[in-house]
Order: sequence, then structure tokens, then C-alpha cells
Amino acid sequence: MMESSTERQGKMKIGAFQFAGSGDMEYNFAKISEGIRQAAGADVRFLAFYECALTGYPPLEVSMECIDFEAAEKYCAQVQMFAVKYRMYIALGCAVRRGGRIFNSVRVFSPRGGELPAYDKRALWGWDRENFYEGGSDGIYDIDGLRIGIRICFEVRFPEYFRELYRQGADLGVVCFCDISETDNPDRYELIKAHLRTRAVENVMPVLAVNDAGPFQTAPTAFFDRDGKVFAECRRNETELLVWEVEKLPDTFGQAGRKYVNGRLSLSRPQHVSPCIAQTEGTGG
Repeated sequence: MMESSTERQGKMKIGAFQFAGSGDMEYNFAKISEGIRQAAGADVRFLAFYECALTGYPPLEVSMECIDFEAAEKYCAQVQMFAVKYRMYIALGCAVRRGGRIFNSVRVFSPRGGELPAYDKRALWGWDRENFYEGGSDGIYDIDGLRIGIRICFEVRFPEYFRELYRQGADLGVVCFCDISETDNPDRYELIKAHLRTRAVENVMPVLAVNDAGPFQTAPTAFFDRDGKVFAECRRNETELLVWEVEKLPDTFGQAGRKYVNGRLSLSRPQHVSPCIAQTEGTGG
């Protein structure tokens, strides 16, 4: 989905807002509104919230039977008004009922008025398989000269979902999580963080991650550059806004090398591998 704009092309201030979600949609919306206002004060152009931030994630925070989908639509209409008022793209996690089916979606609201096509989660297992239908969209959005790809939670485990973004020339990957625990689990937090770093490195693509804030976060809210470096990260388990500026930059030697090999790997597998020749200049990626 392409959106034209008079904003700076190829450069954008992005944000991610984390808070501890609940099954109380009125409370969730109040926190979402708080995050939008904070982001507007920081001149954020694209703001992401986590998986099912509005409705609560079933069944961890709410049962599917208790989700009021009509109320969710009314709250989403208010989010759309915020998008126009603050000239901001807002990506909001929400359980959505559409055509008699329920999807785990990230809805994208445009400052130009109206809603862009939602991205519906495709990697479903466990609770997701019990509660949601599998999506079928690609989650690609062209905004202010940047191509942004959205993915949801469990999809970070599978390189294929992110290789789709690479092949379509994404300039930024956004991953919306609801990955939390009743007890602290720093090992899982570091594991998911490592997945995010790897998705950034292997696809030469910066990644913005946003997660529910509690009780205990088991995935970060953070920004990773194309080399997997963590440039910004929220404090664990606290309500907080992350802001970073992303822009298109020339490839470094290592980044160009990863793109070159990625291109070769997309071709048929070679029958013979030549002996390795030592580099005389530069370093690998």
C-alpha cells in the first residue's frame, strides 16, 4: 500500500509505545491515547503499538468471548481521528472480527484519513490457532519514501517471513509482540532479542520491536540497525515511549556483501563451491 506525502522522503521519526495491557478496553485505550500524545509531542511520524494492545491478548489478558468488537471499532475510529490530528501513521494491535472470522491484526491508520489494509498474523500456534484465522496479506506499506513491513510475534522465529520483506525491498521491519510472563524470564527475553538482531542482520534491514510491558516482558521494545546493533531499548516492564529516526543510508562494505550473497542464494543452489579466497581489503559482514 503506497501513501504519498510532502514529508521528508526516505527519512522518518518512528516510535513504539509499551504499556502493561489488560482485558479492560477502556483502560487500554486510555494508555494508547497517552502514547499517541507523547509521540505527537516528539514529532513521531510512525507509531507502533504491540500485539492486541487495544483488545487485550486472548486468553492471557481476556477471553475471546469477552471481547466487545463493536466497542473496539468505536475506539479505532478515535485512533483514526488522532492519526489525522497529529499527522501520524499509527499501527495498532487488535483482535478483529471480519466476515464472520476473527484475526490477530495490526491495523494501520493514516493521517490522510481512512485505514490502510491491516496485516493479519499468519504464524499461528497454540492459543492463536484456537482463537484466530490465518491471515493472507503481505504487511507492506510505502510511507514517505520508506517501505515498511509489519510482522507479529511468533513470526520472528521464522526467517522466511522476514525474507519476504527483504525480497520486496523493505527499509524497516516492525514486529509487534505480546510476549509476556507471570514470572521473570530474562533468558527468553535475550533469546527473542537475539532473533530480532538476526532478522535485522540477515536482511540488511533495521527492525523496530514493540512489546506488552508486563507483568514481565519476555521480548524487548527496541530499535536495531541493519547490523543488529541495539540503538535504543525501553526499560523492561515499564510504561515507556521509544523514539528513533530511521533513514535510508548507503550500504557499508559488509552490508553490500550480505546483499550480494543473498542475491546468489536466491538462485539455484550451485553444484560446486570454489575454495575461499582471503580478503585483502575491508571486512566481511
